[in-house]
Amino acid sequence: MESLQSNLLIIASRMLSYPTREDEQAVTEALEDMDLEDDVKKTVGDALDKVYRIPLHDRWEIYVSTFDLKEKTGLYLSAHEFGDSPKRGAALIRLQKIVNEAGYERMDGELADYIPMMYEFVAVTYDHPESERLKNRLACVTHRIFNQLHEENPFYHIISVLMQYVFDAPTKEELVQLEQQREKADLEELPYPIMYK
Repeated sequence: MESLQSNLLIIASRMLSYPTREDEQAVTEALEDMDLEDDVKKTVGDALDKVYRIPLHDRWEIYVSTFDLKEKTGLYLSAHEFGDSPKRGAALIRLQKIVNEAGYERMDGELADYIPMMYEFVAVTYDHPESERLKNRLACVTHRIFNQLHEENPFYHIISVLMQYVFDAPTKEELVQLEQQREKADLEELPYPIMYK
């Protein structure tokens, strides 16, 4: 993987994690230190500005409403791929094994398929045998999230950077397969009322 792609994945990993002042400072400094072409640096800088000019408290609210409360923009890889299918559990176990065997330290409290963590994992373990396959999976899911966000959403722009510089656009067949293998939750009404005391 090119260093440009690795650097952008690490920036996106920080920007798409739950917002903190520490990450904001680290990302801004990292961008300044990167040897990027002027047009790329400006595009990434603009994406950072769209997020970081928002006060932290407001950013928390936007983050939660964007990624935590909407299924189609959630930040868990296997949830996009399998939905409520029992296959999701097996996929999580396999991902956890890949991450552990690579010696990568997972983020505290996060599932193995947490997309910001997966971005960083792919960036720093590009020579791992599963890395290319994982990058292809992330491309499909990142594309799906990107298509659900509006341009007014501040996080739209960093995902746009990934689609422009890191990920190849998934094929129509890959996108169809992604939709077909995902199992939707059974939300039909129960035949009897649930009583709470």
